[in-house]
Amino acid sequence: MKNSNVKNVVLVHGAFADGSGFKALYNELTKKGYNVSVVQNPLSSLEDDVLATHVALDRIGGPAILAGHSWGGAVITEAGNHPNVAALVYIAAFQPDNGESALQWLETAPAAPENGVLPPDEKGIVYYDKDKYHAGFCADIDADEAAFMYASQGAFYAKGFVSPITDAAWRHKPTYGLIATEDKSINPVIQKNMYSRSNTKVTEVKGSHVIFMSHPDIVASVIIEAAENASAV
Repeated sequence: MKNSNVKNVVLVHGAFADGSGFKALYNELTKKGYNVSVVQNPLSSLEDDVLATHVALDRIGGPAILAGHSWGGAVITEAGNHPNVAALVYIAAFQPDNGESALQWLETAPAAPENGVLPPDEKGIVYYDKDKYHAGFCADIDADEAAFMYASQGAFYAKGFVSPITDAAWRHKPTYGLIATEDKSINPVIQKNMYSRSNTKVTEVKGSHVIFMSHPDIVASVIIEAAENASAV
């Protein structure tokens, strides 16, 4: 028997961003009665981001949908085995398998000319080129919002990109994925290839890498579908 009473959602942001980008999605979900927590990833390592996600899942105290954007997909892949996770939602996100890293997948298709991911600096931190941020990361939101998003991004340590997954949660939990068909940061071909080799129910959205900002209603509808179809955990 299905449990249609999963009313908790935990949102995990990716690199070159922070949790503030989820405001529109948060609003969509909360007005429909969902209890939403937004993880603030330290972005210092895969392990640290998984720990931050586990803290949020512990605190929410019941079955939850765990949704991750971009790098956050790698995080939920590792963190999603937490007992409170009822289902996973990948939002234009990495979905590595056991022994794979996000970087391995990023290198499987050519980067778009608009992509502005810079090489690591002397501290091992990766940033996004300011001049390319709007076109490459979030082309379908306005320039002022893009400027704020750029200013509020976390310091993403490159070692996260090369850290392998040890136990891919999508192998054990119901999984949904949204492909951003106009994505200039993670080639849509990569998204399709990752989701097609797993048992992921896919929704394509015509939008940039930040479809959770430009199309929060569509992203919310997939999360709600996951919640309504989730088995009790």
